[in-house]
Amino acid sequence: MDHFPMSWGRPRNDAVDVYGTYPIAQRLHAGPKDAFSAGVQHTQQPIVTGTSVLAIKYKDGIMLAADNLASYGSLARFKDVQRLHPVGNNTIIGAGGDMSDFQYIQSILDDLMVEEFTAHDGHNLGPAEIHEYLAQVMYGRRSKMNPLWNSLIVGGFKDGQRFLAYVDLLGTTYTASTLATGYGSYIAQPLLRKAVEGREDTLTEDEARKIIQESMRVLYYRDARSLNKYQIATITAAGPTISDSQQSETEWSFAEGLRGYGNES
Repeated sequence: MDHFPMSWGRPRNDAVDVYGTYPIAQRLHAGPKDAFSAGVQHTQQPIVTGTSVLAIKYKDGIMLAADNLASYGSLARFKDVQRLHPVGNNTIIGAGGDMSDFQYIQSILDDLMVEEFTAHDGHNLGPAEIHEYLAQVMYGRRSKMNPLWNSLIVGGFKDGQRFLAYVDLLGTTYTASTLATGYGSYIAQPLLRKAVEGREDTLTEDEARKIIQESMRVLYYRDARSLNKYQIATITAAGPTISDSQQSETEWSFAEGLRGYGNES
């Protein structure tokens, strides 16, 4: 890039810009100035990103939630993105981070499920196997210095057992009865722990849904990269279900009384 303002607006001269101002005989045999310009390029930072995913255990299964926003930096660019993805008949994953990397993860999981189906050996991959597979994929990409820029929550229900676990771009894994990614791990996680821990085996689906809805509403108030349009997924013995988009009821009139906002000075 030419950093000198007096040159801005000048029509591009590809020959000079690429090969320099050498005599024509030398230019014909010269290569590009950057010897690594055609090399393999790895993503250094996510561009279009999703924020928090929330998940909790309740009496009959697992519940997850994620909003429908994919931000282009600070711009709320895409407002109809589904960040919850069913995998087979027993698992749902939710993703925060780079959305193109999440699309890649969806594609490899879909290929994995096709391969598993065509094997026809009487075995089905459950949430524990899906989580272990993702952990190996994420750690393998990280080891090649080309990570998938995502934080993933894997929830599932198989053989009467609930499963909820986390994996991120470093291959870090852990399990808990409440999980959150992104800003939700700071703001929503304390709310989830207070409401759920110790009640995992008695919490009804309606109670779990109210907890999730309230946490999503708080995140919309506090997280500048969130949206009040979100989806809730449940995974029970009956299989995975992802709801249509719904909206949080919000109230902003209180802001008129804050100093530095509106007419207050």
